[in-house]
Parts: sequence; C-alpha cells; structure tokens
Amino acid sequence: MLVTGFPAGAFQTNCYILAQDGASECLVVDPGQNAAEPLIEFLDKQSLTPAAVLLTHGHLDHTWSVEPVCEKFGIPAYIHPDDRYMLSDPLRGTGAALSAMIGDAEFREPSRVVELADGDVLDLAGITITVDHTPGHTQGSVVLRTTVDTDQGVVPLALTGDTLFAGSIGRSDLPGGNHDQLLASIAAKLLVLDDATAVLPGHGGATSIGQERASNPFLVGLSDAQ
Repeated sequence: MLVTGFPAGAFQTNCYILAQDGASECLVVDPGQNAAEPLIEFLDKQSLTPAAVLLTHGHLDHTWSVEPVCEKFGIPAYIHPDDRYMLSDPLRGTGAALSAMIGDAEFREPSRVVELADGDVLDLAGITITVDHTPGHTQGSVVLRTTVDTDQGVVPLALTGDTLFAGSIGRSDLPGGNHDQLLASIAAKLLVLDDATAVLPGHGGATSIGQERASNPFLVGLSDAQ
C-alpha cells in the first residue's frame, strides 16, 4: 500500500494519501490550508483518483480544502456528526483567533457528507478503515485505523489527527475540548493497540504506540490508571 503525505499551509497540517499498490483509486485524509494544489498535482502524477476524503475532526486546519477537493472529484467527505457544523462555520470550532486569517473567505459543506460513528468499518478504494471515536480535542474527533502489508509483515496503522502526536497530545482549550475526556479516549482507544501500531498524526512526524507508551510524558501511568 502507498501511504504518503505532506504538511500543508501555515498550520503544517499533515494531508495523507492512501492507495493499494497498483490501484487507480485512493483515499485522502485531512486536506488543510493550501493542500488542494499539491494534492491534485501528486494525484495526477500517480494516476490516482480519490474515492473519498476522510476527516479526523472538524478544525479548519484539517478541513480548509475539503470542499474544493470533493467538488473537483465528485466525492463525499466523511466526518463525525459532532464536528460537522465546522465545515460551514469554522470559527465556532476555533473561536475568533482565526478570523483575521480567514478574512472574507467563505466555507461550506461539500455536496455529499457522510457521518462517521464509533466502530464503523469502511471499505473504500479497496482499503478497510476502522473508525474509533476519540472525543477530547474536539467532540467529533476520530482515529482512522487500517493495516499495511510490508516486507516485515502486516503493520497496523492509526491516523490519529490531533488526538495523539509524537511526544505530545492534542490541545483541549478550544471550543468542545476536554482534557480529561481526551486522556480517557487515548487510554480506551489507542493504548489498547499493539505497540507495533504505526501512528500518523495530524502534525509532526510519525511514531508508534509503543514509543508513545514508553516516552510520551502525557501518557505516564495513563493505561494503569484506566
């Protein structure tokens, strides 16, 4: 499987592309600010067409380009219903701090929106994705899990959005955030995963569940407490 991505825009939000080897379809995860042009260029070079855009949560730095990408390719966006309102009213999810950056830009939902639920299993572009609802950073945050065949065997993969980072966790001081709820989500949905699970976060570099369990200061004692 092809698993690649690039940091986009002023927020350096990771936009990911997943595709089975030899496939003509792919999945796009979290196309943020200024992501559309490099994304489309990459897809053209790889002869890939997206089947869907998956959103780990509704914050604007992860959804900025979702509507133009979805409309260009005629595809749906998948998002948890608790964050759906941010697609058309992003300032409700961030507060007024981003108003100057947004300026007079207008945002709206893509024509087709599919709502995600905890435990959903999606079969898109030949890829099976399991959805884990992980509220805390936002109320509609989700982790997207799949597996990748490698020379060393099957590797589980988790796209964690802004729930878990390498050495850190998501902020919880924006509207809808809750620190205790975030820790509970990480304990219930992520620390139960195998240490070999590769973690692709919404910002920064990749890591693994084992690495975070061993060294992330925010997680010390968390699994034992749960």
